Amino acid sequence: MEKKLISMAPLLLILCLPFAFGGHDYNQALSKSILFFEAQRSGYIPRDQRVSWRANSGLNDGKASGVDLVGGYYDAGDNVKFGLPMAFTITMMSWSIIEYGKQMAANGELGHAMGAVKWGTDYLIKAHPEPYVLYGEVGDGNSDHYCWQRPEDMTTDRHAYKIDPSNPGSDLAGETAAAMAAASIVFRRFNPAYSTELLRHAYQLFEFADKYRGKYDSSITVAQKYYRSVSGYNDELLWAAAWLYQASNNDYYLNYLGKNGDSMGGTGWAMTEFGWDVKYAGVQTLVSKFLMQGKAGLHAPVFERYHQKAEHFMCALIGKGSRNVQKTPGGLIFRQRWNNMQFVTSASFLATVYSDYLTSSRGTLRCDAGNVAPSQLLSFAKSQVDYLLGDNPRATSYMVDYGNNFPRQVHHRGSSIVSIKFHPQFVACRQGYATWYSRKASDPNVLTGAVVGGPDAYDNFADERDNYEQTEPATYNNAPLLGILARLGGGHAGYNQLLPVAIPAPKPVAAKPKTEPKAKPTPGTAASYSPISIQQKVTKSWNAKGRTYYRYSTVVTNKSSKTRKDLKLSISKLYGPIWGLTKSGNSYGLPTHLNPLPAGKSIEFVYIHAASPADVSVSSYDSA
Repeated sequence: MEKKLISMAPLLLILCLPFAFGGHDYNQALSKSILFFEAQRSGYIPRDQRVSWRANSGLNDGKASGVDLVGGYYDAGDNVKFGLPMAFTITMMSWSIIEYGKQMAANGELGHAMGAVKWGTDYLIKAHPEPYVLYGEVGDGNSDHYCWQRPEDMTTDRHAYKIDPSNPGSDLAGETAAAMAAASIVFRRFNPAYSTELLRHAYQLFEFADKYRGKYDSSITVAQKYYRSVSGYNDELLWAAAWLYQASNNDYYLNYLGKNGDSMGGTGWAMTEFGWDVKYAGVQTLVSKFLMQGKAGLHAPVFERYHQKAEHFMCALIGKGSRNVQKTPGGLIFRQRWNNMQFVTSASFLATVYSDYLTSSRGTLRCDAGNVAPSQLLSFAKSQVDYLLGDNPRATSYMVDYGNNFPRQVHHRGSSIVSIKFHPQFVACRQGYATWYSRKASDPNVLTGAVVGGPDAYDNFADERDNYEQTEPATYNNAPLLGILARLGGGHAGYNQLLPVAIPAPKPVAAKPKTEPKAKPTPGTAASYSPISIQQKVTKSWNAKGRTYYRYSTVVTNKSSKTRKDLKLSISKLYGPIWGLTKSGNSYGLPTHLNPLPAGKSIEFVYIHAASPADVSVSSYDSA
């Protein structure tokens, strides 16, 4: 990250459609988008790390301040941990799962997505050691940018910066409260103790943010050059209140939105952008959801004003408002030349969920140019994602390692320097610039899934490492994209997006061509009753080197009235990789975050091989 100042000017948004509607493999793009977060990890790299060229880094973070701040994410192409964009990243990843977790499960990526959230929230818990203390940055952007080093070689200052009652930061504390609250919803069913811990931190952080008001970059001044809080903190206070209401159903936070909507700008700002700094459009979208759910109560007049501003935002995206967003000749939303893609993905996500909210409430979008069907908003969002993936004048994918023509010289320290695992010799601060930064060749480590800054206002793009405005990636570019890609790859599935958050068992898919093997009944799925049912289906097939490969989705459902723990499955005739289960001896068990399996609930795992369905049966289980 080389400097990310933004101003409160025009804003953005986008959306999505099922895979069958386009030529892109949205499921593959989703998998790669999640993988990018593993490349951004700081701290001790776990055994199940899939990005093999990374290793441990930042192992003394926080030590000088007497606090453990090991872990978390590097924000972009540098080695600094900035709290504000990291918290926003976690909020948006969580929102993606909350809305489209079912589609992620069908793609076999829900576990990876939840793991990406937990890597971030584990760090945020460490960064909040006391109710009114929050560490908001580790490392210094100035000294970090003087060096070009792998995170494993860092020699730069790792000072930790905090906010407290004497040095407040309502925007930072508010966004972190939102992240904790949103993540608590993600883990509520599968890890209730962790969910409760996250919600406790969220309550404390909101109180801190609201009681001791001030801009965080007035307290952590070293952040001003990189993540200045231009919008102030009122939007984060409303944003945090909205997420706390959604997580707790506590009317205190609903009343906060109602009583402060006018005075804090929630009903006044007509936005055309949404991102790590400016949250108003996100607040307006969430409050519109509450209104559609019939939860406004006495606050209905105020909530309707939030709703009007949300619709202004959506109409501006599709060119049917009073003040529309700028677009490139190729049709991409354009907000600024520096990392423009962050606004594209964030806005697209809001458009996606808003379209689904409207569909669930059987409503229409009311624009100055007339009423618009929700499907038009979704189609627009899909066009933005398709542009990102390569449907653009340059035929360039702005996601690394997706398609054939993607950025090869990414502005990213870890990606551009040979892995420490293959070249253990120390790379010094300035040596990295001389040897690796200036090298006019492809990165030695492919930064799979990273979404770079993207083209300029005229669809032009230069794939050069020193072109940080266009070739630097960021975690907050990817976070909202997870939800959009899951929605595009998995479709709507016909469920009501306004109902309480749940990830129901996937519905059966349409019959496959006769050339594909039919999923055969497995023990527990046929006529005789079994408390555990198992259903398999083919979700995809493709040809490679003369062989036909099949992707199977297997759903295991606890049909009984009792919780089942330590469920073990026996799987035979499996000739390929499997995701979503943990092998234990000769059997397979559920991941720890899915064990036990409550009554009426389901888990899903997937596998790929070039054969008929594997034989899957229940080996054993215990009653809780």
